[in-house]
Amino acid sequence: MTARVVVAGASMGGLRAAEQLRAAGWTGAITVVGDEPHMPYNRPPLSKDVLAGKAPFESLAFTPKAAAADVEWRLGTRVTAARLAERTVALDDGTTLSYDGLVVATGMRPRRLSCPGPLTGRHTVRTLADAQGLRDELTRPGIRLVVVGAGFIGCEVAATAVGLGVREVTVVDPLPLPMVGPLGELLGRALLERHEERGVRFRLGTGVAGFEGEDRVTGVVLSDGRVLPADVVVESVGSVANVEWLEGNGLDLADGVLTCERLRVGGRPEVVAVGDVARFPNARYDGVPRRVEHWSIPTDTAKHAAKALVAHLTDTETELAPFAPLPTFWSDQHDFRLQSFGAPVLGLGDVRVLDGDPHGDVLVGYHTGDRLVGVVALGGHSAATGAAKYRAQLIEQPALTA
Repeated sequence: MTARVVVAGASMGGLRAAEQLRAAGWTGAITVVGDEPHMPYNRPPLSKDVLAGKAPFESLAFTPKAAAADVEWRLGTRVTAARLAERTVALDDGTTLSYDGLVVATGMRPRRLSCPGPLTGRHTVRTLADAQGLRDELTRPGIRLVVVGAGFIGCEVAATAVGLGVREVTVVDPLPLPMVGPLGELLGRALLERHEERGVRFRLGTGVAGFEGEDRVTGVVLSDGRVLPADVVVESVGSVANVEWLEGNGLDLADGVLTCERLRVGGRPEVVAVGDVARFPNARYDGVPRRVEHWSIPTDTAKHAAKALVAHLTDTETELAPFAPLPTFWSDQHDFRLQSFGAPVLGLGDVRVLDGDPHGDVLVGYHTGDRLVGVVALGGHSAATGAAKYRAQLIEQPALTA
């Protein structure tokens, strides 16, 4: 029987895993299973260009590399369980697939608020269907939008809604500043100023206690007792790893799926994890396993995991360089861009302006001791150009745990 690798998850991580398996020399069968009906597509534009009506689905879809043209895609099908000892996975259509190698690429789903109140009118933004459904709501006249969560997705949705002409846009968050958790106070204040100048209202330092309305939401009840009128609510309060299907196999699933430095899962060389579901040690920093929800991570993890998996499956085990990816993200909001390289969250105790001014284009560095661990540019072209220079510096730094 032909040897097979099953890739559980058909988003960007699943696609990159299939491509990298071929690049690493795997010639056996590859079956990718995913619960959405679409081929893999680019998710960052969902809260921006798709929501704004500027990008059709065709512009989001990834084109698989020619080497992966023979990959089998089982779309609209969800993996429901795994028996790692037996090397099988169960699908929601009743099928059981056996495998020689397994790639865990099931990603994340939006966390939902458990507050009392109606569900209709409450949205998340993770899939194409989510973005299309939300756009239909926001293009109705006179809409009052409340965004719960002042993180990246929440602020992007708020900015897009202002651009669409939504009558009122209010962002609620229990923290004192937008994006203060990953970026710190300096940039949090700069972002608050920019959003307010463009018409976004903020209710910070308070959470959500519930929702008013009968059949659909008409108001958001805050934890301080105030009520915000709302026709549409977007919940942007974090993510939950899709790992339930792996339960019962003795794995550490506390926050995603724990891997070793080779991205192998539970000490099993035939199972690897890629993308934002993987909690992996990064030799570039302190080696502490963490999940990273950045756009660059599916490609970086897929390349490393595929080499490790193929080495095992073909009995050609070799030493791999320490896994030390440089996380990268960007976020377009209104007429400005945030661009980051490295791990700013590890350097929140020592944040320095490297160039520019927080009220204009600014480049900010994050440090641990004398070591630069991340840079973030906020603004336009000049800030982005400066960030690229520091990116080279971050890449050239030796890994801490090599």
